[in-house]
This record gives sequence, C-alpha cells and structure tokens, in this order.
Amino acid sequence: MYAFKYHRPTTVRQAANLLTKFPEAKVLAGGHSLLPTMKLRLSSPSDIIDLGQVEGFSSVELKGRSLVIGAGTTHFTVANSDVVKEHLPILAQLAGSIGDPAVRHRGTIGGSLANNDPAADYPAACVALGATIVTNKRKIAADDFFKGLFETALGEGEIITAISFPKAEKAAYMKFRNPASRYALVGVFVAKTKGGVRVAVTGAGEGGVFRKKSFEEALGKSLDRKSTRLNSSHLG
Repeated sequence: MYAFKYHRPTTVRQAANLLTKFPEAKVLAGGHSLLPTMKLRLSSPSDIIDLGQVEGFSSVELKGRSLVIGAGTTHFTVANSDVVKEHLPILAQLAGSIGDPAVRHRGTIGGSLANNDPAADYPAACVALGATIVTNKRKIAADDFFKGLFETALGEGEIITAISFPKAEKAAYMKFRNPASRYALVGVFVAKTKGGVRVAVTGAGEGGVFRKKSFEEALGKSLDRKSTRLNSSHLG
C-alpha cells in the first residue's frame, strides 16, 4: 500500500471541500472495495477522506410515501430496520443477503452505489424501484445515475448523502450468488410501482446494471390480467 494522507471530516461540506482540494483523493465509506485495491497497489489515492464520522450520515426514515436511507447506513442496519421491514421488506431481504456478517456490519449503501460494482445488489434495487440518489449538490434519478462498469453520474466534489425509495406495490429480488463472496453472478429485481412494472438486472451486462424492457412488458400484462381476475372475483 502506498503512502497517503488521512482525513476525517464531520460534515458533508468539509468532505466535499477536501475532494475538491485534492483531486486524487478517494472517499472511504465501508472500505470493502477501496482498501483491497489499495493493498494490491491497484489504487494509489493521495488522500483518504473517511466519511465514518459525518453527522447524520446514517439514518432510516419514512418521509411521506418514500423511504429515505442515509448514505452511511450499513447493510446490517438496512436489513434489520423495522421501518424498512414494514415499508419495503424486499430491501431488508436484499441487504441481508450481501456478503457475510463482517461485510454487512461495515459496508454502506452509499458506498456500494458510488462504487457501482457490476455484481452489487443495491444498483438493481435502485433502478427497479425508481429510486432517487440524493447528493450534496442535486437529486439524480437512478436511471440516470449508473453510467457503466464502476462509473456513475457523480461529478467533482459530489457525495451521495441519501437514497429515496418510493414504496412498491409488489417487489421481488433473486440472485445466483458466488458461493464464496455471495456477490451476484446474476441478480434480477422486479418491482411494481405506481409507474408500472420495472425490471433491473445486475451481474449479467457489459455495462453494469440495466433495465430489461421486454420483461417489463410481459410482466406488466401478466400482473394486469391477474389484477383483473381478482377484481372480477370480488365483484362476483
């Protein structure tokens, strides 16, 4: 591992200023992706900006019809949150399937999204649910956030602060996992919201997470037929 300077800001503004001041710096959230690459000398940032002490960075709350999760919230917290289990249980199940206990206790939702690993689980959840990624500068729709393998729409000095998930009428996530790492070799997230059915696939595309429109059309018709039959049986 190469030498670097370590910073521990307590506010998002301080962290953003450090990012702007040191262009070769890297942000540290959970560290499960950054630290291994540094140990292998595949990454050599001049500065490390640790977000672990940023005030209010870890939170889970319901705001209207949206579930808002702070970027510094660990996978373990998401998996065990009563608020998540009540209002978006599939997200709790997804978080509980990430890695092993050590990974879930240290890894964060914001760190996962910012890294945008093609085998990560959260990107599929964000895209399928139509989530909004909130940064210190703007709000970005999930469809516009993920740009390719390990690439996102984040700009200079921009840090994810929270993720807003709309409630889903129905949702499911299944993945074929690596038996050792539990990363998704292939993962499919299906959600039905007020905007219709959305399907996101992770682990199987050359450009990272992507929507599968043909699946959405087929499932949309199927779910509509089922709803019609149920309504008819109630009327009869």
